[in-house]
Amino acid sequence: MAPFNMRCKTCGEYIYKGKKFNARKEDVEGDDYLGIRIYRFYIKCTRCLQEISFKTDPKNTDYEIEAGATRNFMALKLAEEQAQREEDEEKEEEATNPMKLLEKRTLQSKQELELLESLEELKDLNRRQQTIDYDQMLEQYDTEAAKQRTEKEQEELDEQYIKSVFGKRQLTGTVMEEEIEELEEEEEGESVQPPIKILKTNEANGKETVRFFNLLFNTFYLSFVLISFAFFI
Repeated sequence: MAPFNMRCKTCGEYIYKGKKFNARKEDVEGDDYLGIRIYRFYIKCTRCLQEISFKTDPKNTDYEIEAGATRNFMALKLAEEQAQREEDEEKEEEATNPMKLLEKRTLQSKQELELLESLEELKDLNRRQQTIDYDQMLEQYDTEAAKQRTEKEQEELDEQYIKSVFGKRQLTGTVMEEEIEELEEEEEGESVQPPIKILKTNEANGKETVRFFNLLFNTFYLSFVLISFAFFI
């Protein structure tokens, strides 16, 4: 399998990377890299059967063309080599130029301070968001829940008003006694009237009881008049 794109020197045939070949392998005698053995491969051009040879390059983790073809341009490899050269030059300049090293350290310190400020802002934002009750905010815009809450509050107010009205009546100590008097039959022919109920109250609370019933009667009378008026309209 071709390890890279190449072009045959004899016929100009292009051989792309990954194309399969029946290759012959041999060890490179007297050549290694840090104890790693180097191998040489021989293939033949698919068009003119010219022999092409290349060998492994463990130093750069790549392959090196030797004879029979030329390697095509590889932008990725050149970019990696250029980046490596720039990194080596920068390290050498820092080692020989103290001002450059100081400038780099100052820039790193500034970046660290900016990162710390950003982190503090994020922490403050998280603390503010934790104090927000999102459920309460959503309930404010929920019309159905607001309606139910309003009805419940109205019922509580009505109950408080009823308790206040009837509570005053109990505090006044009004005692009502019911007395039934039966009238004797005067004559046999006359019809018997039903017993008459007479309510008796204490004199001290009689006035307040009368006032309450007058108010109740006026309320019912006013409601009856309004309903009648609305019906005739």
